[in-house]
Amino acid sequence: MFTGLSAFPLTPLAHDAVDEASFIRLVQRLSEAKVDSITALGSTGSYAYLSSDEHSRVAHLAVEHAGETPVFIGIGALRTSRVLANAENAERAGASALLLAPMTYQALTEDDVFELFRTVTANSSLPVIVYDNPGTTHFTFTTELYGRIAELPGVASIKIPGVPADPDQAQARIQEIREVIPAHVTIGVSGDAKATAGLAAGCDAWYSVIGGTLPALAMRITRAALEGRTSEAFAESERLAPLWQLFAEFGGSIRVVAALAEQLGLASRSCLPLPIQGLTEKQRSHVGRIVDELGLNP
Repeated sequence: MFTGLSAFPLTPLAHDAVDEASFIRLVQRLSEAKVDSITALGSTGSYAYLSSDEHSRVAHLAVEHAGETPVFIGIGALRTSRVLANAENAERAGASALLLAPMTYQALTEDDVFELFRTVTANSSLPVIVYDNPGTTHFTFTTELYGRIAELPGVASIKIPGVPADPDQAQARIQEIREVIPAHVTIGVSGDAKATAGLAAGCDAWYSVIGGTLPALAMRITRAALEGRTSEAFAESERLAPLWQLFAEFGGSIRVVAALAEQLGLASRSCLPLPIQGLTEKQRSHVGRIVDELGLNP
């Protein structure tokens, strides 16, 4: 399950509540596109902003409407007891795996994070994906910590940040990680602008933000890269450079993807959890122009 394209859908909100109809449409769209897996309640899914009841409800909706597509559920929370409750709810919902990010307010040590993963793997029968996303969690994994955690029973995959742009350096980075983790643990790249470089360097999966809203496009890149058609994959990714630039310019991917989903009629206006305001009118217009220029309309 932990190879290919894992698409991360938004969890749209409306009037400070989960917009269930929009979320269901997004999940069904991913299933119809035949993505390899759906990861609900990742950072793109705003897991950190949801109550326990909302978290559980979204997990159930994702599994219910994903068809035959495996569903991974993000379970991150500030306290271990809440992480375990989220894991239990995800298992009850029928999730195929858990995605765990080490959330922090007080700075976490490596031992803190290892113990979090040890506790979750000891208390859940579901496989676990290690979620390394320092831009949101403000915790940076070392290669050595990857190795410690990957030895835990139940750890199935590691989601790493983007790799270096230089192909040789990218391959060296992936090899460095592979040397410290068991053979059965896959490596998935994130950071959409660098996804093709990661796949070309030997990553097994792409944990994709854009795949949650534009799955067919992300599938083309993934298949081309994993089937050895790397020049085709790089060409498609380079064509999307204006979109990747928006991610950098507008403070990260979630605001841009939300505006894109709204532009495409997949979510209602202002679908992000407050206090995240989303993009300004001028910025939204810019997104609209990029959508038209790149032919991203359905």
